[in-house]
Amino acid sequence: MIDIGGWEQAGAREDFRRARAQAVREQIRSRLRGQSAELLCYDDVREQLQATSSTYRGLHDIPLDSVVGSVGRCGDFSRTFLPRRGEDEWRWTRVQAAVLSDEGVPPIEVYQIGDVYFVLDGNHRVSVARQLGATHIQAYVTESYADLPLTSDVQPDELIVKAEHAGFLGRTGLSDLRPDADLSVSVPGQHPILEEHISVHRYFMGIDQNRPIPYQDAVAHWYDTVYLPVVEAIRAQNLLQDFPDRTEADLYLWLSEHRVALGEQLDWEVTPEVAARDLAAQSGRERARLLTRLSSAAVEALLGRAPGEWRQEQLALRQSALFIDVLVAVTGREGGWVAVESAIELTKQENGRLIGIHIVSAEAERNSESVRALEAEFARRCQAAGVAGTLVVEVGEIGPTICSRARWTSLVVVGLAHPPGDRAIDRLGSGLRWLIEHCPGPILAVPEAPGLQARQGFDPALLAYDGSRKANEALYLAAYLAGQREMALVVLTVDERKRGAAAGDAEPRALLGARKYLEDHGVDANYVTRQGGVAEAILETAHEYSCGLVIMGGYGFSPPLQIVLGSAVDQVLRECKLPVLICR
Repeated sequence: MIDIGGWEQAGAREDFRRARAQAVREQIRSRLRGQSAELLCYDDVREQLQATSSTYRGLHDIPLDSVVGSVGRCGDFSRTFLPRRGEDEWRWTRVQAAVLSDEGVPPIEVYQIGDVYFVLDGNHRVSVARQLGATHIQAYVTESYADLPLTSDVQPDELIVKAEHAGFLGRTGLSDLRPDADLSVSVPGQHPILEEHISVHRYFMGIDQNRPIPYQDAVAHWYDTVYLPVVEAIRAQNLLQDFPDRTEADLYLWLSEHRVALGEQLDWEVTPEVAARDLAAQSGRERARLLTRLSSAAVEALLGRAPGEWRQEQLALRQSALFIDVLVAVTGREGGWVAVESAIELTKQENGRLIGIHIVSAEAERNSESVRALEAEFARRCQAAGVAGTLVVEVGEIGPTICSRARWTSLVVVGLAHPPGDRAIDRLGSGLRWLIEHCPGPILAVPEAPGLQARQGFDPALLAYDGSRKANEALYLAAYLAGQREMALVVLTVDERKRGAAAGDAEPRALLGARKYLEDHGVDANYVTRQGGVAEAILETAHEYSCGLVIMGGYGFSPPLQIVLGSAVDQVLRECKLPVLICR
């Protein structure tokens, strides 16, 4: 037994911990490059490459760079034999002491396939030798023979991936069931995970259909209903452009893991489209755009998100409905349930999913009796309406917490209990105004007047249109609701010409633009032109046509000017008794 002195022991421990830190960095670098940092498992390689007979070759000096795997210790070291387990510190440091002492260490034992080696005995000796800068090590070699030998000019992973892929296709029959399917991957070990996905899918198919499901039927159904929708989301976001060394099947597995992680973080199920969008936002392409935008960070802080970004993201998702995930603030106030019922009505029309969020000020309130009662009432209302609903409870400030969750949903619904006031000081402190300015997507503000009941349906809708960029976002939503949801539409433009203009004069240019857009999209509408104040015209027209919803663009000025000058949006929110859909 080697006796390690205090100074030598401290140095050996430092070497071990430095090597473990290198292993973490190697894992991160490998993943970013689309490579594997895992040791190859000899038994798996032998089986996949059909290595059969073996011959003992005796003692040889072998290159450490050619040692790529292990027998039974594959998870304990990285591909370059950096230690991963803290429990190995005692043994690793003593092996290092033996290597550096006069006593030395015995040769290792390895299996050879082609030009590469797998350690049967001596993993720690290989790890220490590499850390000390050695290029070769003595080894007792037993050579195994395979039809597809591993040579120095071929990456071992490449052959193993091909062997795994062939086995996967043979077991699943996917090449016959779906001849155009390409489930190739770039690193070993992925196809067994795909087969596990199929097995889980088959299990739940059996539960849903209350019968045993033939394996081939489960394979085809999984491919059509699980795998392909995710791949379509990957294609819609052009993710392969950002990960050129990856395959669609790689990204399917990565996206599946990402969906699970996001779901655990958010406390609700995330769609493949949303997970793909988030993955795109984390890619190199988006980071490059972010670096460009950082130069104008001060302007962005003042103006907020650019109009049109939300619409571009929704179009990229290519969903069957626009409002798939609706986020509603659940306050527990009596009037606040009107907002929940309005959100339920819209979610039901879209065949979507309702996500309630209740925000508390302290962690201790999460499991309070009042919160449990709120959860039960929310669940009851969703169940009565036949809507899939989830309520999450968060600790934090109301506005920032809603905004942080809103990026994962397509619409935010809030109760309109405290609209922005008519004085500058009131507007400055308005939480709803802050939310409108910072929320990444549209907001449906629902009045909370005493005794007010949620209206069944929003038909007809009034679109207030002035030709501005944010009004164009409102026009887009109005066209969707009128075209896809068969909602009657009234389009209002306030004429900026002087009062007394002849009744037969041509329509304002803004109204002409809205008419052309809607006609091009096959949407019929009533077109109305009024003169006078914008907010007054909106309120009068909504009353005249018995509208159930007002759709309008958000604030047109920068926040400082809005606070000083006020806005038609603020006045409509103060005086309107209808839900108001405000678009960015």
